Amino acid sequence: MFRRPANRPARKVGGRLIPAAIGLAALLFALVGTSAAMAAPKGPFAVFSDCPVTAASACIYAKTGSGKIVIGKENVPIEKAIILQGGLGEGEKFVATKDGNTLSKSPQKVPGGLSGLVKCTEISNFIERAACQLVFENGTTGVTATTELAGPASSIGVSLESLFSATGTALSLPVKVKLENPLLGSSCYIGSNSSPIIINLTTGTSGVLTGSIGEFEVIEGEILAFQKNSLVNGTFSAPAANGCGGIFSFLIDPIVDSRLGLPSASGKNEAVLNGKIEETAAESVIAHS
Repeated sequence: MFRRPANRPARKVGGRLIPAAIGLAALLFALVGTSAAMAAPKGPFAVFSDCPVTAASACIYAKTGSGKIVIGKENVPIEKAIILQGGLGEGEKFVATKDGNTLSKSPQKVPGGLSGLVKCTEISNFIERAACQLVFENGTTGVTATTELAGPASSIGVSLESLFSATGTALSLPVKVKLENPLLGSSCYIGSNSSPIIINLTTGTSGVLTGSIGEFEVIEGEILAFQKNSLVNGTFSAPAANGCGGIFSFLIDPIVDSRLGLPSASGKNEAVLNGKIEETAAESVIAHS
């Protein structure tokens, strides 16, 4: 690591001051230091490239490649990878990534789309049925469900001890689920920042589900890696939907709630996240950059 020389009085050479030379040297040192700070970590440490190494003592990277999210009557399989990353500070307090992309927004396809989500013909009230048909029967049927972080990164809970022991909560996520479709509008959510869905995940048992710590290994003597692990929760509750259908939300929200069985009490929802978790010291990330 290069250090900028301490400020010293300008010396005279041949009767002339040379502050310009000192300034040039300082500039060169600054450029070298900036280049080193911006270098991305290499090899197996590359996954920690977005870790806030100056604000955390450890870096964490978790990738969910498969599993499912069940809310009420709807079962959404996880087909697109979901990435959780950031740092751990004192007391395992979670620290947001450098760019704020702590939990990736990975849209998952809702099986059946709108036609599977809502059946207008089953609505007896004429006005509600007409509104349903206006919004949901226009040929635009694909729907995605995106799990988003509901709150600051510091609201995420991590316990490596619970992950190892398969008891208690290994990962606590406050989330909201966005149902997205041009006809549903841009604000159709289950849960919100003020009323999040709290999913306390474990490698042990939750409800009827049992997780797994997976295969543990130490990579290059510095990275703790849990491969093929499974984090589960079968006891969280989910609130009613809100903001669906834009100006028709007062009509559409109840329709979505009726189809999904919302609000949904504990025992009627499930989360299964299968993937890998890696953790290392922030100093190690810096050293391999």
